[in-house]
Parts: sequence; structure tokens; C-alpha cells
Amino acid sequence: MTQSRASQVSLDDTPYYHCICRCVRRAFLCGIDHYSGHDYEHRRQWVVDRLAVLADVFAIDLCAYAVMSNHYHLVLRIDRDSALSWSDDEVVARWTSIFSGHLLVDRWRSGAADAAEAHRAQEMIDLWRQRLFDLSWFMKCLNEHLARKANEEDQCKGRFWESRYRSQALLDEKALLSCMAYVDLNPVRAGMADKPEDAEYTSIQQRSQALMSVNAMGEPSLPRLLPLVDAEQIETPDNGTVCRVRLLDYLQLVDATGRAVRAGKGGAISAQAADILKRLNIDERAWLRHMAPRRQRIPLAMGSLARLKEFAASTGRCWVAGQSLASGLG
Repeated sequence: MTQSRASQVSLDDTPYYHCICRCVRRAFLCGIDHYSGHDYEHRRQWVVDRLAVLADVFAIDLCAYAVMSNHYHLVLRIDRDSALSWSDDEVVARWTSIFSGHLLVDRWRSGAADAAEAHRAQEMIDLWRQRLFDLSWFMKCLNEHLARKANEEDQCKGRFWESRYRSQALLDEKALLSCMAYVDLNPVRAGMADKPEDAEYTSIQQRSQALMSVNAMGEPSLPRLLPLVDAEQIETPDNGTVCRVRLLDYLQLVDATGRAVRAGKGGAISAQAADILKRLNIDERAWLRHMAPRRQRIPLAMGSLARLKEFAASTGRCWVAGQSLASGLG
């Protein structure tokens, strides 16, 4: 029996989800339809443009994406804590950037609302806040926008997507990295590109181009990706990156995985192709020298392990940093 999306999303278990959506009747989202001869390649940019908008509005981070001919893949992280930390004014500003506002909220912001109206306005803002980190609302805003544009271009009505999106919970780092690599290698496996960094409208190409600083001025906007750790992200808090995974390690993981020949899949990275670091002109030793360890935070307290535990208890903490050092002090 079909389950609701709410029952498939548990933020207490994981914030990471893999989402897939496919066009109805094998219609073409993008690319060239070999049956009709129509070229829908320009629609790929529609997906990327919309992702760029939604990533700046929702408290949902984009880890990986790939836009295929009749479907797309997303790997997303739901950042509930960020949404709950936004002020009411920020919630209203984000919501009204893509949706219509409400008269009561406008009256509340102008200070003209009475007590009952202010209470109702606060309820609406709380509802908007919940929706801004809701996976279903994110996907609705993406799919509905694309369906309307495609149907308008095709001069038709009716369903464009095969069904609602499918979602897959990614419960640990291994599952997350495996899924991201799978998404980034989709065009290679489908024979659409020889190398992952050459596959257009994918996160792996976007990360590679950012690394080589080749995104020229005037190019279409790209969605904001949740960073992998590089020289600029050394001091970034753990929740500001994809599980503190190094960009260099991830590129090598994708490259090594893409060289494996899979049964039933026609595409793979050629065994004769150079290593991805060489293809991107990255000097590994220079990169590693540049990737200095992030600075250690000064411990809140120092002393023996027993004294640190007493201090933690007396200050209402469950843990005090520096216990590994304290073990040598007795």
C-alpha cells in the first residue's frame, strides 16, 4: 500500500534524502526525443534555475543533482535547526519571495493588527516556517513549476510527472556518499558523457568547474551546493559541510566508482582516462599542503578526567571538550 511522504521522512533518524521524479508515459523532460525528433535540451536549465531559487528560500540544502532525459535525481539535506532559528520577518520574506503573502500578516508587520489578528498571523507564520523545511513542499515547488512550463510549451494539459516523487532515506555517511556518487555518475552510466566532470547539469560538473574557477560571468545562475571540505571550508562548522568529507576524496571516490563496469549499464569511465585530479589539473601534494588542519578550539576547562566530569555536572553540561587530553592527567 502506498505510504504518505510524511511517514517516509524522519528527521530524528536522518536529514539526508535521495529524491527521484520521472516524467509520465516516458515523456521527455530534457534532451532529444528520438521518436518525435523534438529537442527539449533547454529544459535542463529550467530545472537548474528552479533549484537555485528554492535552495535560497528553503532550509533544504542540495548535496547532489543530475538532470537526465526523462527524470532527475536530487540528494537533499533538511536543515530543520536553521529554519527554527529564523526570525519571523525572515520567514515571511522567504515565503513571500515565491508565494503570495496574507493580509493579516501584512497588518501584523505594519503594527496595525489587533490581538486576535496578531495571533492568527503568528499561526500562519509558524505554518510557513514548517513548510520551509518540508521535503514535500520543496518537491511540490519544483515539480509544479516545471510541469506548468512544459505543458505551456507543449500546448497541452494534464499530468506531466509519472507520480509523486520517490524518496529514500540515507541513514549514514556510507549511504550518503554512495548515493551522491550514484547520482553524479548517472550520465556516465547512461552513455551521455565519457567523464563525470563533462556531464552537463550535474553537481559533479558544478563542483569541478568551481574548483577550476571556470564559471564565467554572465553564465546562468547555479544552485547553491552544500560544500564538501576544501581550503575555504577548513574552519566551517561540521553542519556546514557534507559530513566533513573532503572534496578531493569525494572526486576520487566518484572517479574510481565510475571506472567499474556494471552489468546492464553501457557507460563507464575509460580505463585509459587519466586520474580525475590530473584531468582537473590538481596537484595533490600542493592541495594537501593547502588543506591545513582546522584550528583546535581552546578547551573550556583543563584538569584531570574526574575534575572535568565534576565541572561538567556543576555547569549543567553533558560533555566538556578536552577529555582525551585529560586522560593523561590522571
